Parts: sequence; C-alpha cells; structure tokens
Amino acid sequence: MTNAEPPAPRTVVPIEPSLLIAQAFDQAQVTELRHSVTDCAHAAGLDGQRLEDFVLAVNELITNAVRHGGGQGWLRLWRRAGELVCEVSDHGQGISVQQLSDRNRPAPDTAGGWGLWLARELSDAMAVETGEAGTIVRISAALARPHVPRPAEG
Repeated sequence: MTNAEPPAPRTVVPIEPSLLIAQAFDQAQVTELRHSVTDCAHAAGLDGQRLEDFVLAVNELITNAVRHGGGQGWLRLWRRAGELVCEVSDHGQGISVQQLSDRNRPAPDTAGGWGLWLARELSDAMAVETGEAGTIVRISAALARPHVPRPAEG
C-alpha cells in the first residue's frame, strides 16, 4: 500500500428540505389548516411567542388568499437548515406594486390592509412573487433548536 494515490473524493449529499404540509384550502379549511400549522411548527422547534407570531402570519396569508386570491389557495410548510418556511399561493389577480412597496403600518382604524404587513412583521423574512396569474408569498422563521425526530411509539 502506498500513499501515492489521492483519496477518493467524498460526495456530499445536500440535506433535502422536510415537507410538513402540502394542502389546498378554501374558507372551510382555514381553521383546520391553522391548527395543523401550529402542530407542525411546534414539532419543528418553534414555541412560545415565536410560534404564536409565525402561526398568526400564516393565518393572515391564508385568509388573504381566500379573500383576495380567488377564494382558495395552496399552502406548503417545510423545515430546512435551521428554519421553518411557509409558502401560500393563490390564483388571484396579483398585488399592486404600490401595495407591495408600502411598508407602513396601516392606520389603527383601517379595516383591511393588515395581512401582508403583519406577515412581514411577524416573520424573519418574507418574499412575494405576484402577477396576473396569482401570488406566492413565502415567509420563514429561524428555529432556535435543531429538530430531533421523536422516536416512534408503538
């Protein structure tokens, strides 16, 4: 055996995101979906005020999809590299550039217009893709502790 040959290259396999929820919804599923998001986000590592903030942000997004995005939407929730990510999409007519660029808090007596502002304020990051075919809003929250899968019971 000689040291003349270089060691074989190591292959690094990237960790795949862990999909927790992928579900279509309409008004009838909003409450059930919010509970599912709460359970999954808590199991992934969010708790306390961080959990409450994230769930409220998601609730605002799914409510917006129902109210302004054609009455229904699609939610995906996944965990990846130290964060929890939620994406809500709809098939509405899109969000105006003016609405997207307005980062001011709505006036206290304003009945609408709180959804995107709250989602932005209550999450660590928010990205929006919008157009005539619909809108996709993605929010994320950093996880304080690494996810440790629970052993199977049985």
